[in-house]
Amino acid sequence: MKTSSTRASFSQYWQMLVRYLRPERPRAALLSALIGLTIVLQLINPQIVRLFIDSAAANAELGVLLWAASAFLVGAALLQIGQVAATYVGEDVGWRTTNALRADLLLHCARLDMSFHNDRTPGEMIERIDGDVANLAIFFAQFLIRVVGSLLLLIGVLAVLALEDWRVSAALTVYAVVTVACFVLVRRVAVPHWKRTREVSADLFGFLEEQLAGTEDIRSSGANAYTMRELYRHNSSRLSAEKRAGLINTLLVTQWFSLQTLGLIVAIVAGFLLYQSGTVTIGTVYLIVAYANAIFWPLESLTDQLQELQKAGASVERVHELYRTTSQLADGSEDVPPGALAVEFRGVTFSYPRPGLRLQDSGLSSGDASASGDEGAEQGAKTGDMRRESRELSASEDAAEPAAEVAPRLVLQELDFRLEPGEVLGLLGRTGSGKTTVTRLLFRLYDPSVGAIALGSANEPVDLRQLSLESLHRRVGIVTQDVQIFRASVRDNLTFFEHTHLADSQIVALLEDIGLGPWLRGLPKGLDTELESGGTGLSAGEAQLLAFARVFLKDPGLVVLDEASSRLDPATEQLIERAVDRLLQGRTAIIVAHRLSTVQRADKILILDNGRTLESDARETLVANPNSHFAGLLRTGLEEVLV
Repeated sequence: MKTSSTRASFSQYWQMLVRYLRPERPRAALLSALIGLTIVLQLINPQIVRLFIDSAAANAELGVLLWAASAFLVGAALLQIGQVAATYVGEDVGWRTTNALRADLLLHCARLDMSFHNDRTPGEMIERIDGDVANLAIFFAQFLIRVVGSLLLLIGVLAVLALEDWRVSAALTVYAVVTVACFVLVRRVAVPHWKRTREVSADLFGFLEEQLAGTEDIRSSGANAYTMRELYRHNSSRLSAEKRAGLINTLLVTQWFSLQTLGLIVAIVAGFLLYQSGTVTIGTVYLIVAYANAIFWPLESLTDQLQELQKAGASVERVHELYRTTSQLADGSEDVPPGALAVEFRGVTFSYPRPGLRLQDSGLSSGDASASGDEGAEQGAKTGDMRRESRELSASEDAAEPAAEVAPRLVLQELDFRLEPGEVLGLLGRTGSGKTTVTRLLFRLYDPSVGAIALGSANEPVDLRQLSLESLHRRVGIVTQDVQIFRASVRDNLTFFEHTHLADSQIVALLEDIGLGPWLRGLPKGLDTELESGGTGLSAGEAQLLAFARVFLKDPGLVVLDEASSRLDPATEQLIERAVDRLLQGRTAIIVAHRLSTVQRADKILILDNGRTLESDARETLVANPNSHFAGLLRTGLEEVLV
């Protein structure tokens, strides 16, 4: 098992190195030339010193000694310049290649389905995408310089010594083989420990992200003591893992000094015996010792690089494991048609992945795939608690019944409805009834367990699974209560960094039209003003209007509004209502409502209860029917049942 694992690990190293070095061929060629130059100089310089020593011992002319000394100084200077240049080019190649790897890895994770992301904290993903790749940057930068270069220098030294005396070369060859074998044996022991350090580091970053995001709740609830205990626990786990990995490094250093001493003894004894027998000159004795010492540099370099190789080994395995994770949602090929879209749910039944069905990734038991039930889903979308609650539920269920599979709870059950292009649906129901799940299925963040969802023209709506995800996300827009503002300019926040074809005049005209003109004119740099992450400095109304502006610029055929004005003052709410009226013109819409006043503009009403259709019909029909549930809500004003 160990042999096959080691072979697979080296195969992964090589595949990744070749893949990302290929675009950097010119720089890699320059790096190879610099490495070759330094190796040649390291082989020539001791020969020059031998010439100097033997010439001095033979009372040679001063000119010969000056020539040898000058040649040595020039060679030493060129060697230093070559090593500095090789290090610079190697670092440049290393960071270029790993930046490309980091971008590919981020894009791969962005394309994975929500089950993957719900199972992992942002802190863990930062460690997986950036921390692991940072270790590979060091490995990529130093591989050619310190590994390949060291091996070539080692072979060159042994070959030159063989020309001087085969016995010395044979002795040092045996020494080098024994040294490399010892390194390989220690490496097999070290890799699991470094892998464990990456895992506990990911857990720590995930914990920190979660606690920092909930700072206000932690302080107001008096949970500081709990947070500190958990921080100590995570740090204790990391300390234990780092100590074990550090012990392996100590063994490596001890092993190196022992082998270095052994090599020096071999070189000195061999040189002394050969000189005593009259086989070699005193200059050749220096050459033997110098070349033996030159062997120590590549072996020492290999030792240092072995530590990075251990870290890189764990990181390479984790990167490959992440690449092997595939989305459960297969992308379609058809584009969503222009204009207002028809929406049809056909017998849709859905349940979130349950905590009992745990995902295994890189040796981490990182929690459940997602929360169960729509209540957990809705609240998780707004507060981030879904992931925490599912993890806690998973831990308690696993402790009580570790081998049992938990039957999934149905969040939606046999849901049927149809919207014609341009119609507006008011979606009502208690928290946990399935409202947010309906919107998530429309964006195809998940696929229905049973049934199908169709979107498109009135005559031939197409199953979402046949539609291109890029086209779907472009043609469906959403405005929620919680607006994500990025640390970027106003322009980039509105266009999501992509719609470069939009003229600034179009964006300014839109902001003026929806009531954000005075706000924009008050900014120091207009559209180039950088906003703070999380919307710091913006009122709730301004953030909501920016969200509406995003959707207007996107020009979708279907709009989902998740109670976008529920937290606003009456004056700001009037601006929002104007924006809603404009946004719904010529578009199909689904309004997820928590207040009855919000659905006055709806053409149809759908009330959900525990994932099933409690009532569904045209709004006017339900209002006219005194026995309808909707009419009863209007009479009694029981808006709280929708919350």
